[in-house]
Amino acid sequence: MKKILITGAGSYIGTSFADYLSRWPESYRVDTLDMLEDSWRQHSFAGYDAVYHVAGIAHSDSGAISQERAKLYYRINTDLTVETARKAKQDGAKQFIFMSSAIVYGESAPVGHGKRITAQTEPTPANAYGDSKLQAEKGILPLQDDGFKVVILRPPMVYGKGSKGNYPILSKLARKLPLFPKVANCRSMIYIENLLEFVRLMVENEESGIFWPQNGEYSNTSDLVRQIAAAHGRKILLVPGFTWALKLLSHATGLVNKAFGSLYYDQALSSYKQPYCLKTLKESIEETEGIA
Repeated sequence: MKKILITGAGSYIGTSFADYLSRWPESYRVDTLDMLEDSWRQHSFAGYDAVYHVAGIAHSDSGAISQERAKLYYRINTDLTVETARKAKQDGAKQFIFMSSAIVYGESAPVGHGKRITAQTEPTPANAYGDSKLQAEKGILPLQDDGFKVVILRPPMVYGKGSKGNYPILSKLARKLPLFPKVANCRSMIYIENLLEFVRLMVENEESGIFWPQNGEYSNTSDLVRQIAAAHGRKILLVPGFTWALKLLSHATGLVNKAFGSLYYDQALSSYKQPYCLKTLKESIEETEGIA
């Protein structure tokens, strides 16, 4: 039986992972540790096969990040992560899995441009949030040795039932609007269950290193909205010719490029020796929308 500690109580991904592993009660024992108070430092990490660190401050800023907000990112996303990893190693845990993000590569490309990430692409954070994740990576990788394995996950946008971020906004629009802009962009995404299976494999195979999990299919924002509408039995008309207007609007708000810009991983970067994409894009949309 694998013994796993999730550091970060109440998080969407952490809670989902604990629920996912409950399918195999004979194979996994999962404990969750609240990191909001200092009492977590008194908890022994001894005996855990893996510590899955999901505690962190999510990126919800659409404009400039204040100095105070930046300090919070570094205090939680960087310092807390490194301290937790050091304690995990000191106490004798065997593996530390850190939820980083594709944000270490910067923001999405502007509307009308592509941004393809390969094994040769160097991280170039565009703000304190992305840099706080990257600095955490740099702080925990040197801890790795033969007895302590470090896994860094850089997933793209994670979505699923109950998720936050851009997906719920697009879902709301898909269920209400009769028309939507037709834009040719490309995005990597990962359905929550596909991500959870990938993390499970990281534990099972006692992996170490940096990984880039994503769905087996790329997403296009316009087609994603169309598929969401279809899942609800609606038809939405995709109207071309709005790219120029979105380009203009992108100068006023960063939300436009987040929704209609491109940011995608080369599929070769995300291949793994075992399949982890349990659901197709269509299946994942139907489950997220509560149709399946």
